[in-house]
Amino acid sequence: MRNTELIHPNTFEPQNHWYEKALNATIHPMVSHFMNLSRRQIVNRYCHLNPMVSPQDLDDLLSYRPKYYHLSGADLLHVTTESGNRRMVVIENNSCPSGQKSMPLLNEYEEQGGYKRFIESSVLPLVRWKPGKTAAVIYDKNYMEASGYAHAMADLIQQKVYMVPFYNEEDNTHIKVLDSGVHILNEHNEWIFVDLAFRYLTQKPWNRLPIKSKTTIVNPTVVCLAGGRNKMMASKAYSFFNAELNEKNLSILTPKTIWDVRKNEIPLWIDQLGGKAVVKNPYSNAGQGVYTIVNKQELDDFMAMDFHYDKFIVQALIGNYGWSSTSNQGTFYHVGTIPNSSGNSYALDFRMMIHSTRDGYKPLSIYSRRSEKPLESTLNDNTNSWKILGTNLSYKNQDGSWKSDTSRLLLMERKSFNNLGIGLDNLVEGYIQTVLSSIAIDKMAIQLIGTKGLLRKKLFASLNEDPVLIHEILTL
Repeated sequence: MRNTELIHPNTFEPQNHWYEKALNATIHPMVSHFMNLSRRQIVNRYCHLNPMVSPQDLDDLLSYRPKYYHLSGADLLHVTTESGNRRMVVIENNSCPSGQKSMPLLNEYEEQGGYKRFIESSVLPLVRWKPGKTAAVIYDKNYMEASGYAHAMADLIQQKVYMVPFYNEEDNTHIKVLDSGVHILNEHNEWIFVDLAFRYLTQKPWNRLPIKSKTTIVNPTVVCLAGGRNKMMASKAYSFFNAELNEKNLSILTPKTIWDVRKNEIPLWIDQLGGKAVVKNPYSNAGQGVYTIVNKQELDDFMAMDFHYDKFIVQALIGNYGWSSTSNQGTFYHVGTIPNSSGNSYALDFRMMIHSTRDGYKPLSIYSRRSEKPLESTLNDNTNSWKILGTNLSYKNQDGSWKSDTSRLLLMERKSFNNLGIGLDNLVEGYIQTVLSSIAIDKMAIQLIGTKGLLRKKLFASLNEDPVLIHEILTL
């Protein structure tokens, strides 16, 4: 059993909550400028470049105050077309995003960075905090960031905060979930009720934390089911919200996506996409359960695997111009990094984290990751496409612990930013795409909750017909 820790006020140490390369970095002036833009500036700039979009419509969307989805991180690709039309495309949205430890401080006076801004602006306004209540951070990954939030919370409420491990399929006798909410064993071996919990559970959170709880949980479990950790539901949420956005001349831009695909149907869909595609286990994260397929060998390897869940999603693959998927949306391909001295350019993605405030969603942190191997202009039958396209830094050790390959981490600092091939307008578009995709998931979460605060099981089952997943959802 892993032990609960006590986090006391005034014990925050920056070196424990940032990568060393981020802690010692100076934020790029353009990124700093973007982070400090007002909503009015963002609206005016975007609508100047997209004159069919109403400033009032966009302002209303950026002012959106979510009911459930308070911390969101979208993974975005900077893509272009054969005609040079550059866009920021949403690959997925994450309800337990990492990013704080990779974001340089906005200024020299900001010791706790986004940790404090999120807890202060997004978490504490959700409760009427009184001394003597119990606060906790419940986590199963990314101790560096999870503990950063705990320290920031302890400083803001000026009392101890419990750091509670809650790993999937492990001995969790120190925590229990009842109709009355979440309870933990305190330092005196007594059961206490948790009034407020920041949740950093990444692995099947729905099998440990309930949909309805008297404990205020941020983000609540329904956000994960509605699309924050469920790529199947996210795709449907985007589609539903895009129908609303159509009359506003806005949309969530994603690769062509086919959902509810059974394993034996996957080769047919890949063939329809020109023989190249991305296949995803809808409920995985940290780069796990994502398969890029560009040749017969990779397809055969995928089809030989056994899987826990019954359904998949298939997406158009974004690669280099000569080997991206073809679809009715046209062909997107990676803009990539600025070529290095060897002439090599790499695929990269951007993580844009946003958080809820009284003025709507605001950007919280940004970082980028590049692939292991450079973008090739042509492929052969033995190509390992994941090494060319996979950008996720997380990997699992043999002992089950998670590590990050920080050599491929690209920070928003003076040196790295100049190699990313993006500008201020790309950051603005990435932010808007992140907000729109987050609103879509929040709206889906609202639809999934009934009048008594419970999951509308029939609606969820009709939208996500996967018996294995439905069986996993914790009910009390």
